[in-house]
Formats: sequence, structure tokens, C-alpha cells
Amino acid sequence: MPYREAETQPLTMASVKASTASDNFQEFSSFFEKVVLDLTAEECGHPEIGVAISRLREVLEYNAPGGKYIRGITVLASVRELLPLTLQDEETIERALVVGWCVELLSLFFLVYDDIMDKSETRRGKTCWYKKEGIGLDAINDSFLLESCVYRLLRKHCRGQPYYLNLLELFLEISYQTELGQTLDLIFSQLGKVDLAQYTETRYKSIAKYKTTFFCFHLPIAAAMFMAGIDQEEDHRNAKTILLEMGEVYQVQNDYLDCYGDPSITGKIGTDIQEKKCTWLVLEALKRVTPEQRKILEENYGHDDVDKVQKVKQLYEDLGLPALYRQYEEESYQRLQILISQHANGLPKEIFLGLARKIYKRQK
Repeated sequence: MPYREAETQPLTMASVKASTASDNFQEFSSFFEKVVLDLTAEECGHPEIGVAISRLREVLEYNAPGGKYIRGITVLASVRELLPLTLQDEETIERALVVGWCVELLSLFFLVYDDIMDKSETRRGKTCWYKKEGIGLDAINDSFLLESCVYRLLRKHCRGQPYYLNLLELFLEISYQTELGQTLDLIFSQLGKVDLAQYTETRYKSIAKYKTTFFCFHLPIAAAMFMAGIDQEEDHRNAKTILLEMGEVYQVQNDYLDCYGDPSITGKIGTDIQEKKCTWLVLEALKRVTPEQRKILEENYGHDDVDKVQKVKQLYEDLGLPALYRQYEEESYQRLQILISQHANGLPKEIFLGLARKIYKRQK
């Protein structure tokens, strides 16, 4: 039943409490054990593939804990916002939890192989999976296992639902778009010698849109909308208008935290400078550098050398980029409020406002 038919349903204190961020997080994170059992219990003792299923369990239990789960929780919270209370039975909420974890497992698929390509050291406060003793490049196949789990869960729990095909097509399309974004990012970072003329806002927006926005924001909201029976193109187009802007803001935050975030909080040691990534920081630097400062950037950007990385960071400081970022964050938050008021239309604004609040001034 679409949201519009549910607007007059009264809210109870219990439903308000269940929709709080802390309760959603607890409910979502505690459901992980059920997901692992669902994916491994039946075949763990299989005479032929039992050892492989045990490996899958290890992959899941090492990589999933410690995340913010913003994407997955967004599915759960949005389904609760979109459906009337009378339709929020135990099975419906459980399916929302399953689809939310499908989003998180797809995220793990991307993260495991992304860490390999970026030569990252840590993820979620732990050694990256591929860096663990005895794992190495076998992690590539482990990432494929994580991706396959998404479609096993969808088939098992949603196959009989009217939105099943829409969910399948959504996950497949978002995966393709994200992989295109990853390709854009990789091609750019492997161009050889740093060519600062290639660092353009157009290129940056394309990478952010395809690598981050579709997956982090469009996927969980669109999935919840389909589950609530909202499949009109206009509704999805309006939601996407808001979410594309939100995703770009999120990517700018990622860029800043990669450079300035506290690894004990972010759980990750940044490598964007070493990997010569096209980031918001380097683009803003290029708008402000003198010829002498541009030469410093040319000579030091894209090198895996502590001194060179520090020179780039010092240049960012000299150009006042931390203060500029804080200004950007405030202005972007206000811009999102305006977009939400203009494009939410028949959809509950709280879905988008809640997401905006979650990413506002985030530290990880």
C-alpha cells in the first residue's frame, strides 16, 4: 500500500520509540546473527561444500561488525515511515531487516575488493581482510561470496512478494553503476604521472555520483519505496533528485575524513593523497594555489612517501581548506533542507531529513 493511503494513520508511542535511531541500530545489528545462520547453518555440514560455507561464515563475521550500518538501517527506518502501522507486522519488518542487510552485504563486497585496489591497511578499526595472515588475494573470491549472499537472501525472503523483481533489478543496476564509478576512479588514479589538468569538477562529480551516490543513498531509499508499494517513476525521480545531492555531500565528507579524520574513529587510515585520487580537497586547492604552490602539489601528490604526503597536507592547511570544508558542510546542509522541501512531495520528509542529520558533521 503506498504511503499516500497511510497518511491519516495514528502513531503510537511504541511506534515512535521503535523508530528512534538507537533502537533501529540495536534491532538491525542484532539481526546479523540470524543473517549468518540463514546463509550458513543449513549447508555448514555439507560433505562437499561444508568447508567453503565455514569460510563464508568467517568472512561474514570478520568483515560485517563495526560498521555504522547507515544504508541498511535506512531501509528499515524508511519502511516504517512509508507503511501504515497496520501493515507493519513481524514478517514485513523482518523482510525490511533482510533487505537492509542485503544492502550492507553488497557494501562489504565493494569494500573488501576496494581495500585491495587502494592498498588500504585498516577497515572498521581492524586489519583489512586481505591483509590478514593467510588471506591475501583470496579475498577477491571472498568478496564474490558476499555478493552472492545478497541474491540468496532476496530469493529466500522476497521471492513471493510483488516487489521482488523490482528489488532484483534495483540491486543489479546499482551494482553496475557502482562498478562503473569504481572504474572511473581507478582509470583516473592509474594515469601515470600526476596531470593536474585532469582534475576537474565534472570528473569529480561523475566519480562521486556513480561510485557513491547511487549505492549509498539511492539504493536503500528506492528499496524501501518498492517494498512499500511505491513504484511510480515520478516518486522515484523526486527522491533521486534529493539523494544525488546528498551523495555528493557524503563523498566530500569522505574525502575530508580520509585526510583529516581520526583513524581511531573512522577505522581507516586514509590513502587518497598517495593514490592520487580526484578529491574535493585537491580540486579546491587547485582553485587557490599560486604557481609556486601548484608546483608543490605536482611534485608531491600521488607518492607513497610520508614526507611528500605531509607536504600536501601542509599545503591544504596553508590554503585554509579545513575552514572551507566547515563552511561547505553548513551550506550543503541548508541546501539539502531546501531540496527536501521542494522534492519530497507525497513522500514523508523525515526519511530524507533523518538521512541528512545522520551525515551532518559526521566523524566516521
